[in-house]
Amino acid sequence: MTSPFIELRRELHRIPEPGFQEFKTQRKLLDYLETLPQERMEIRTWRTGILVYLKGTNPTKRFGYRADMDGLPIPEETSYAFQSEHPGYMHACGHDVHMSIGAGLVTQFAQRPMKDDLVVVFQPAEEGPGGALPMLASAELKDWMPEQMVGLHIAPEYPVGTIAVKPGILFANTSELFIDLKGKGGHAAYPHLSNDMVVAASQLVGQLHSIVSRNINPLDSAVVTVGKMSAGTKQNIIAENARLEGTIRTLSAGSMQLIKSRIEGIVRGIESSFDCTASIDWGSNYLQVYNNEELTLEFMDWLQKSDTAAGAGGSPADESVTGTAGVQAAAATVLEPTLDSSSWSEPQIPVRLYECTEAMTGEDFGYFLEKIPGFMFWLGAETPYGLHHARIEPDERAIGIAIRTVDSYLRWKSAQSV
Repeated sequence: MTSPFIELRRELHRIPEPGFQEFKTQRKLLDYLETLPQERMEIRTWRTGILVYLKGTNPTKRFGYRADMDGLPIPEETSYAFQSEHPGYMHACGHDVHMSIGAGLVTQFAQRPMKDDLVVVFQPAEEGPGGALPMLASAELKDWMPEQMVGLHIAPEYPVGTIAVKPGILFANTSELFIDLKGKGGHAAYPHLSNDMVVAASQLVGQLHSIVSRNINPLDSAVVTVGKMSAGTKQNIIAENARLEGTIRTLSAGSMQLIKSRIEGIVRGIESSFDCTASIDWGSNYLQVYNNEELTLEFMDWLQKSDTAAGAGGSPADESVTGTAGVQAAAATVLEPTLDSSSWSEPQIPVRLYECTEAMTGEDFGYFLEKIPGFMFWLGAETPYGLHHARIEPDERAIGIAIRTVDSYLRWKSAQSV
């Protein structure tokens, strides 16, 4: 029999929704939560998000786990029998997996409370426009603010059983980028009487992509990507308008400020050169995910020593880990089962720790870590296709591994508190 959390993941996978429109997703989760013991549980909703408070037996501290909820505007191309029922949308970033793990943790602590309290946060709109900041500012969460946060993200490049993490910066600072150009349209036969925004936009793209190579310290890291360009209406009409859509990623706040300043300067130059007007919209901006060094190192040490050692870790190549440089292997461990899996098959896969390098991905969990000490880790869910790909199919065995790992860690950490 399949794990109920895998089944829940599949149900959630069918109903991906945009940020702050996760109405079916919220209802699905609430329906599940209502099946659990309620004696130590209190539930609040915030917009399309959910907060679940689980009371401990003798609390002196409040822990938190966060799961994001929204889908992406990507037409699904997986082989699943449970494909998205919402045309043009899919869970291509693993949020269905993250939510099922969150539901698993609620189940665990509702049935077997630990000493301390736990708040499980189901957060909407991670993909945009950003749900973390407004949720942190909400009265609903302020009243239940955790003292330590844990988050995770699936990693297609790591084998199942891998926990990849590092102290300090894990994910980059990010900003969206939208630039609109307006010139003068006209007949294609008379370009001298028009201001062609296709040409202006083409020049702008080339100049934007020179910023990192010529303005950022080579020892720093940054990305400027224009992922979408639209202009014109017909092949024989000079385009009066053009729009560029892209993203900026940096590992330092200073580099983000520098890149934005350079973009503003370049756009002013385009206005002058092509006698057009331009506007810039920075869209959603996400803070870097910066793992608390003390807590992360403690977690890594705990994971290495937990339960039964399963042998020394090999190299990333030995474990078929690809796409992540500078990875260091640690000893593998087998965590004792914490799920009552008597009615279904729950594979016991060894957990292997890797100290990874930082990534240029973005995550608004960084705003939680700005206010609350904690950390995020990569959860191995090996699949040939990467995040945001139409064919991504995360290995569902990662769900049980994550529930066991986070459950065991929180119980251990709670036992240390006084």
